[in-house]
Amino acid sequence: MNYSTLKKTFVFSLVALLALVEVSNAQTATNSTAKVFGGRGQYRTWNFGINAGILTPHVVVGGINDYNKSNFNLGYGLTLRKQLGHSFGLELAGVRGKLSGENDATVAPLTAGSYASFETDLAVAASLSAVVNVATIDFLQRENAINFIAKIGYGTSRYAPKAPFNWKDKAGEYDGTGTNKYVKEQFIPVGAGVKFKVSERVNFDLAYVMNYVDGDNVDGTYAKGTSKDKFSYTSAGLEFSLGSVAKPNLDWVNPVALMYDELKDPTLRNEVEALKGRVSVLEAADLLKDSDGDGVADKLDKCPNTPAGVKVDGSGCPLDVDADGVPDSKDACPTVKGTAALNGCPEMSGVAGSAIAIQFEFNSSVLRTSAYATLDKLSADLKANSSSTVQLDGHASAEGTDEYNMSLSTDRANSVKTYLVNSGIAANRIAVTGFGESRPVASNATEAGRSQNRRVEFKQQ
Repeated sequence: MNYSTLKKTFVFSLVALLALVEVSNAQTATNSTAKVFGGRGQYRTWNFGINAGILTPHVVVGGINDYNKSNFNLGYGLTLRKQLGHSFGLELAGVRGKLSGENDATVAPLTAGSYASFETDLAVAASLSAVVNVATIDFLQRENAINFIAKIGYGTSRYAPKAPFNWKDKAGEYDGTGTNKYVKEQFIPVGAGVKFKVSERVNFDLAYVMNYVDGDNVDGTYAKGTSKDKFSYTSAGLEFSLGSVAKPNLDWVNPVALMYDELKDPTLRNEVEALKGRVSVLEAADLLKDSDGDGVADKLDKCPNTPAGVKVDGSGCPLDVDADGVPDSKDACPTVKGTAALNGCPEMSGVAGSAIAIQFEFNSSVLRTSAYATLDKLSADLKANSSSTVQLDGHASAEGTDEYNMSLSTDRANSVKTYLVNSGIAANRIAVTGFGESRPVASNATEAGRSQNRRVEFKQQ
């Protein structure tokens, strides 16, 4: 390294040292109004950097070298980074400088075809890399001041190697004197670094990037056949955050602390208190009042005087499951669509007198022995006509409650069904319906009439 290069390196190192001192004395960041899920628009996300450092024609990991001694030369570059999240960004970088190396005869004697030294003018090495924040030293602190980063990308380079003897670039021209003075090659940059927060606007960066070139002519020597050349760039630099000073830099956002601050935000507390006040006002205005106790507020209740205990729908009106216009609380057949005249039960089908009735004792669902002959004939008819079915309608007299009589009428119909099934009739050919006391055939004012109403009617179809 010559004196000029050494002087430039010293000056830059002095700048780096001053930056580190400023890091140690940096004040805490100003308070931010950024929200956890407010998006990137609330942050500064663009960063511009300048750097300088050492270029060498070797890397610490991978490959072999055509020269056994690498020289250190000054390199310098620029970066432009777009931070997409607090831990990820995309960086456009450009580096230029000089690469040189020697074959030291004291290390290994020169062989045929090898050169004593080389020098390459690196016109530019431009790359686009993904930059990931992999760790922070002070991750438990509210505000980060040191970030470790890793990067990998893809780039293209322009360089002109020089050697004591003629060499050819990829266009086959000697000594770089033709129209293709600079060799063009792609390369893969892989690097790591550390960022120090100097202020809200400035970072001090240290980085080491290994560049793997897709060619064997960076040093002007095709010496190893299938080997590829490489070079590294060790740099220090300053990075400046661009954008409104009123916005924080996304590089240094701590999402956990930001979420905590948002939850403790006095503005949010004030909003909650205001909401409580509005709820109190609504309650005071009786908007939640429910006079009939059916669970629907008076302001929304379309049937505000529903009797106690009656089940209602969302509008506060009595339920009508079968939609026959008779509320379930008054519907003798709540699951079968009927008419209001029959208390919600359907009209009897068939011709009058087509139904045959089997009588039952008071408060009983046990078949009389006198019914066996009728049921045996019905069973025989059903067996003779395998496509026919039978409808069993159970009824009761008016003694007892509506609910009890509905259950008793269903039990009576099921008693008939059980007899027929035991006689060999498939259960799926027998339909059962209980009508309770809703369909009397005689007056319930007399015992004679009530006796006629305790029955099961069956119709063969």
